[in-house]
Amino acid sequence: MTTPQSPAPGISLTAHDVEIDLGGRPVLHGVSLNAEPAQIIALVGPNGCGKSTLLSVLAGVRAPKAGSVHLGGRHLGGYPARELARHRALVTQSNRVDTPFTVREVVELGRYPWLREPEARDSAQLVDKAIVACGVEDLVDRPFPQLSGGQQARVSLARALAQDTPVLLLDEPTAALDIGHSEQVLKILRARADAGLTVVLVVHDLSLAAAYADRVALMKGGRILAHGTVDEVFTAALLTQTYDHPVALVRHPDTGELIITPDRS
Repeated sequence: MTTPQSPAPGISLTAHDVEIDLGGRPVLHGVSLNAEPAQIIALVGPNGCGKSTLLSVLAGVRAPKAGSVHLGGRHLGGYPARELARHRALVTQSNRVDTPFTVREVVELGRYPWLREPEARDSAQLVDKAIVACGVEDLVDRPFPQLSGGQQARVSLARALAQDTPVLLLDEPTAALDIGHSEQVLKILRARADAGLTVVLVVHDLSLAAAYADRVALMKGGRILAHGTVDEVFTAALLTQTYDHPVALVRHPDTGELIITPDRS
């Protein structure tokens, strides 16, 4: 038996002409997307446009009715579950844990795919680093179900970081967070992408996406309307069309960062 190797940072994740139905209703229509190493790809768009469904297909949680997904050039369906968990980590919107695990125990779950692998020797160190990175050191002994929604979200991110995979997939990781913690999370993801990881996240805050994403996929009605750089995709006309509401774009006077707001004029 060959010795398992840790996945090297930097593997691509590609969807080609993906279609999926949920409850007999078409949700994704011929969606293609390419996520490359050392980049953050933000999936944005109005509620119900298919962002979370696309992320679940990219993660291998749902199988497409048509089309294909490849991870590192290999068909996603060809990965056994445990091997897939060593290549991609997923943070969902639901952070529910019914059993009274402590915060440390929840973060340690991220190391489960590496049990009996050579990489298991690094588990304690990776768990500690993830806990510190997400700022939950003061919570480690508390039961996870007793935490606030925002605290649970940060612990779930720590679990994914401890998993130590080359691909990170996150569904609205800042939804329950205040401004400060939202910035902290995106800075963590930016640092991971800069280190060579592939990061795909669903996010509703367009200004946050503009500040941290390398590329943006703008979705509506189960399709990708535009995919490119922030400046290519985030135009007032395109966002107004997508959200069915006037959108204004301004530049921060000091940093030049793009700020996106509803146009209430």
